[in-house]
Amino acid sequence: MRKYLLIIFSIFIVNFTFSQDFTKKDSLRGELTNFRTCYDVTFYNLNVTIDDKEKFIERSFNEISFVVKSDFQTLQIDLALNMEILLIQFEDQELDYTREFDAVFIDFPRLLKAGEESKIKVWYDGHPRKAVNAPWDGGFSWKKDKNNNPWIGVSCQGLGASVWWPCKDHQSDEPDSMRITVSARKPLQIICNGNLRSETTIWSNYLQDSLNRSEWFVSYPINNYNVTLNIGDYVHFQDQYISGKDTLDLSYYVLSYNEEKAREHFRQVKPMMGCFERFLGKYPFWDDGYALVETPYLGMEHQSAIAYGNDYLPGYRGSLGYSGGLEFDYIIIHETGHEWWGNSITTNDIADMWIHEGFCTYSEALYVECIYGYDQMLEYVNNQKRFIRNKSPIVGCYHVNHQGSGDMYQKASVMLHTLRTLIKDDQLWFSIIREISDKYKYKTINASDIMTFIMQRTEKDLTVFFSQYLNNAKLPEFQYQLIKEGRNTTIKYRWESIDMFDMPLLVNSGNEDFWIYPNNSWKEMSLGKIDSREFSVKEELFLLDIKKVK
Repeated sequence: MRKYLLIIFSIFIVNFTFSQDFTKKDSLRGELTNFRTCYDVTFYNLNVTIDDKEKFIERSFNEISFVVKSDFQTLQIDLALNMEILLIQFEDQELDYTREFDAVFIDFPRLLKAGEESKIKVWYDGHPRKAVNAPWDGGFSWKKDKNNNPWIGVSCQGLGASVWWPCKDHQSDEPDSMRITVSARKPLQIICNGNLRSETTIWSNYLQDSLNRSEWFVSYPINNYNVTLNIGDYVHFQDQYISGKDTLDLSYYVLSYNEEKAREHFRQVKPMMGCFERFLGKYPFWDDGYALVETPYLGMEHQSAIAYGNDYLPGYRGSLGYSGGLEFDYIIIHETGHEWWGNSITTNDIADMWIHEGFCTYSEALYVECIYGYDQMLEYVNNQKRFIRNKSPIVGCYHVNHQGSGDMYQKASVMLHTLRTLIKDDQLWFSIIREISDKYKYKTINASDIMTFIMQRTEKDLTVFFSQYLNNAKLPEFQYQLIKEGRNTTIKYRWESIDMFDMPLLVNSGNEDFWIYPNNSWKEMSLGKIDSREFSVKEELFLLDIKKVK
């Protein structure tokens, strides 16, 4: 019971710390009220028309199919306040609604009963939010390629899909499948998630122009921020990844003048897929295929249609800092890792985004170990430490659509690396990673689900360990003092950390590695006849600060 109480207590502390910063708008966006829990979305039929000249979404709709979970007569969907709702239809009737910030409360003419299946059709239009600094500060990217053709993409992680289409914008509810139909001016090509079902040409009375219309179908659950559209002068080429008797379609959509470059650069995809399959299990969206789509922004993990904008360069925009000096394309590796962490497994609350980003960033290290070996992996993980800031907690505040600090990437990754060290059994560790990937496939989860699973499989109470790294900004500091007494050396040591933190530590005395077991109180241990200058902590295996006390 102690571990569950501690998890709950640490979450409470984080919520209390941030509570003063949030408003009613944040609660409406992030909280699961009765107006949201009363129904479960089963299918989205999204139909969007894009006017690239006016940067406008023209008379579009989303048909939302759902199952009633509890009796209701009012429900909440979400759509950015700058977007206009034209009409909401239900059983051939027009529904009344009210708006509060970005929340839309829809009133029904009758009581909908638990177990009932129903749907509404929401018509809307408007100028969607323009991305300020995509993909971090996202929205629509309205760009031109080198040939002055329109080149359009959308990214909305954190902001939410409701910045450009009406939906139940909460990570806890994913449709079982989805149809995405997008229309744009000829001759532009349209790329979305899943598989292409049909392409037709239509005339738009509103735009007074001929449009290409593309219908795509997603056959797996998909979280809202992963839904995407890409519009541009694209060419398409394919490859295949063979796994046993199965064949995965690899599709690449790139600007017409980049095809030759892309064919060479994307050769790294198949070796990467083999590594991820080895450590994480089979690619989770097999029937929908895998795709990279060239975008006017750096990248985003859009399910089965990954946004790629790294300009066919090694590392991160040509810099090898993030890739630890290695010349693989960082964006391809990282965004593909999200197909397992974030897309297949999705957190119920964005406060737990470290599950998405931390496990994904750790997947980079697994890729490096697979391709380059264990020693190179150690260098890679320790290079990640350079990007850790320790300014605020990894975990955000719950129920207000608030994610934690950027340390959810590298700090959470090195935390997992540290956990591998503590388990002392690589076979068990890799089986845990693989089992998590399989057990929670296509599910929305809480971080506590993952932490509890790891504790059960390792038979270790890691509650304080997780709380130290996830709910506290500072790293644990290992403090020690070496005392020379004649020919012998004694070490005094402890953790400066949260209460009850007692992580074991692997050290070296010059001749051999051995474990010590510090806690918050000073301990003493004889090291025998050693040269005190040779004492060291195996810090490449841990995430910590070290302070030698005089």
